[in-house]
Amino acid sequence: MQGDLQVLGRAVKQAQYRQHRALDSALAAVGTTLAQWDALRAIGRSPGASARELAAATFQSEQAFGTLVGRLTAQGLVERRPGHGRRIEHHLTPAGEQVLAAGHGVADEVLADCFSTLSETERAALLDLLKRLTGEGG
Repeated sequence: MQGDLQVLGRAVKQAQYRQHRALDSALAAVGTTLAQWDALRAIGRSPGASARELAAATFQSEQAFGTLVGRLTAQGLVERRPGHGRRIEHHLTPAGEQVLAAGHGVADEVLADCFSTLSETERAALLDLLKRLTGEGG
């Protein structure tokens, strides 16, 4: 049983690694990386969010997210604005919205390919199982 769990854990990691490599490679065509696009996606979902909130949403440390958002700001993709107290809010610029939208198209194609060997029913079952593992599902 223990060996089976290790094989399962490795298979999940291997699938994630394959997906991330494919996404990172394909996103280069629209001038971004997976980490950058993921940050844009998080900001797009939560405009005005703090660095702490966005770091958590992108599975990064606050320091790593701060470095990343600094690059995105320098590229004109993100704008940081003062919020309440010391809070800094993050917003996409129009250029950031364009890169995000282009990335969505790329991601849709890459993910369709990554999951192409699974039927729609199998994909739904996998999603349900993963949500249960992460505490997001019933």
